[in-house]
Amino acid sequence: MYTPAAGIPRGQSYAASSLINYMVLTTGFVVALGLVGVNLTKVTVLAGAFGVGIGFGLQSIVNNFVSGLILLFERPLHVGDIIEVGDLLGEVRRVGIRASTVRTWNGADIIVPNSDLIAKQVTNWTLGDRLRRIDLPIGLSYGSDPQEAIGILETVAKNHPDVLLFPAPSVVFTSYGDSSINFEIRAWTNKFGEWPRARSDLAVALYAAVRGAGMTFPFPQREVRILNYPDTGSVGGQESEGIPSG
Repeated sequence: MYTPAAGIPRGQSYAASSLINYMVLTTGFVVALGLVGVNLTKVTVLAGAFGVGIGFGLQSIVNNFVSGLILLFERPLHVGDIIEVGDLLGEVRRVGIRASTVRTWNGADIIVPNSDLIAKQVTNWTLGDRLRRIDLPIGLSYGSDPQEAIGILETVAKNHPDVLLFPAPSVVFTSYGDSSINFEIRAWTNKFGEWPRARSDLAVALYAAVRGAGMTFPFPQREVRILNYPDTGSVGGQESEGIPSG
């Protein structure tokens, strides 16, 4: 927002007018005390005590100011970097003296004090490069051949256009699950800004390849057995987890 008269941003004009107003009031107060004969030495002592109080109140501001200088000279992050601070993940849009601005994926601009960027653990996803690893878990039924499954999954990952051949994608057998044998595809992409879409496209391609090879994806099933007790006339229920056998 700009003032129509001078084209000055409204925030800056308000700050300048407020500062001038405080200066005028302070000067008028000191002049009035001198005119009425008040000893200005006592006023100086009072002003010194007041200044000490202001100093304690400005500790956080000074801390953020010094942190801003560290960010500007040490440059652990730059404008355009993707950083993660606690639950905040977004792109650095501005590094200021007191605070920095981070743009989240939801379109919100978050003002982060510079002291948080210095004192807290900050994950910079793009400081060294803009590569991102895709970790995609997948579970197949126990009837699948693990070696064949690994070969199919690796072939799909290598042929995907968004996956880099160096570092080469890999597939590892991670665990035996309750109803599946579990693998994990690990592949690198340089499409950092489109990483969610690349991961989704790779998942779709893997699904089609697994189904095309005749393998299946298991899903939890529940078997319910109803038992009849003729002596008592009561009916009891028994539940068991697993896949029906017949």
